Amino acid sequence: MSGNNGLPKLIPCLDINDPQFDGVVVVTDTVQKLVDNKLDKVAAAVQEYAKVDSAFNKDVVLINTDAVPSKRLIFAPTGPLNRDYDDVRRFYDAAEKGIKRALQAGCKKPLLVRPVDNSFPKAGSVTTLGCLSALYVPLEIREDVPSRASKAEAVGIWCNSEERVQQGIVLANAVEAGRIVTRDIGGSDPERMAAPNVAKYVEEVFKGTCIKVSVKSDQDQLNKEYPLYGAVNRAASQVSRHQGRVIFLEYTGEGNTEKTLFLVGKGVTYDTGGADIKAGGVMAGMHRDKCGAAAVAGFFKILSEMKPKGLKVVGAMAMVRNSVGSNCYVADEIITSRAGVRVRVGNTDAEGRMAMADVLCHLKEQALTAVNPQLFTIATLTGHVIRAYGENYSAILDNGPARNMNNAQEIQAAGDEWADPFEISTLRRDDYDFHRGKSEYEDVLQCNNSPSSATARGHQTPAAFLIEASGLEKHGKESDKPLPYSHLDIAGSSGPFPGVPTGAPIVALAAQFVFPRC
Repeated sequence: MSGNNGLPKLIPCLDINDPQFDGVVVVTDTVQKLVDNKLDKVAAAVQEYAKVDSAFNKDVVLINTDAVPSKRLIFAPTGPLNRDYDDVRRFYDAAEKGIKRALQAGCKKPLLVRPVDNSFPKAGSVTTLGCLSALYVPLEIREDVPSRASKAEAVGIWCNSEERVQQGIVLANAVEAGRIVTRDIGGSDPERMAAPNVAKYVEEVFKGTCIKVSVKSDQDQLNKEYPLYGAVNRAASQVSRHQGRVIFLEYTGEGNTEKTLFLVGKGVTYDTGGADIKAGGVMAGMHRDKCGAAAVAGFFKILSEMKPKGLKVVGAMAMVRNSVGSNCYVADEIITSRAGVRVRVGNTDAEGRMAMADVLCHLKEQALTAVNPQLFTIATLTGHVIRAYGENYSAILDNGPARNMNNAQEIQAAGDEWADPFEISTLRRDDYDFHRGKSEYEDVLQCNNSPSSATARGHQTPAAFLIEASGLEKHGKESDKPLPYSHLDIAGSSGPFPGVPTGAPIVALAAQFVFPRC
């Protein structure tokens, strides 16, 4: 792990009275669980405080007490855990708030305590991830303001089992390393993470690891191999610091390959909307349009840390800037995709699907000879998905072969366990019909002329376009060579702006494909 990633050292702890820690953060729903875990002094301190503050079980509170050596006890209640709508995010949120309060109190080496219970199977790990989320320091701050490069020197992780706490720390370090990479790329500004800089960052992150990195940077080659991507890149290619890159990552685990994953991430470093320019102030925040590609890099960071056996993963980051200018692509153009599909451009602001379609086609070609293949696209693609599901949820759509595997349901279940939730959408015939060519000039229409948020089925139809434009339509469940494919729209779950990216959806993906193998 990089020495400059801001992640504090995690220290296993079996004794809540360990004097090296300058604060204790307790995350639970009831005082009784403190008693059950033989934390009687802490329970007594909270009960005494409750006599003067009836909100103790609703808000994070700081208690001055001799129950812990530092005299700083931060009680971070989860709230109830047994209602129909309660889920493991109660622990994540409480831990995040508790650690932030500890930092405000001046703690540099807090101890995180989650009394063991049977509420949710992954509550302990999720609590640790919530804590680490609060300790992330943005890349630009780490680089430009060294005095603020970390928020804590170390964090203690308490557990009543040495084996469990050691295993939990290994997992937490791996996951957080991946989320840091995801946040660094996804959250950094359009210049710091312009496509050439993303390539340099990725090469540095994976130098000397088991991850193979190759970067396609020749602009003529990119235009030839990925013509739809090349159209988006056309204006930016005239400015050297903005020129596009397609970054390939590859991981091969030990032993015989049992499963092969192919991941394509949307990496639009800045989306002006192109010729269909984003007007009225909606351009702000468009540097976050690269969070899909950032998630691909973050997932590979987890792979490099955990090294699961029997798994091969190929990733592609389609890094491009959707610039506007005299050389930009425009609506009405007809461009033939890598798969030989004639695509009519309907709206240059629907650039993400253009950037990914030919790269998806490239990986589809590899998938045809791979062992047990499965393809994914990951993108901050539509405002519609936020309208449909809100700001905290990833959407997943399966094609026929993936649906036969119950892929979306399994990833949703993994995400529910690990506080990285998904909503399942369904591809319908309407979505394919929406993109069929409207005249004999074109085979496929890229988009209509309205924002996705104003378009019926606005987050479902792009998946159909990707299937049609990449040639995956020939590999549905009726095909002799069916290929499972799923599209993930993380426009809502990737994180707020202003704010810090969440790292979604790499925890759920790792839980589904990496954790069970380790």
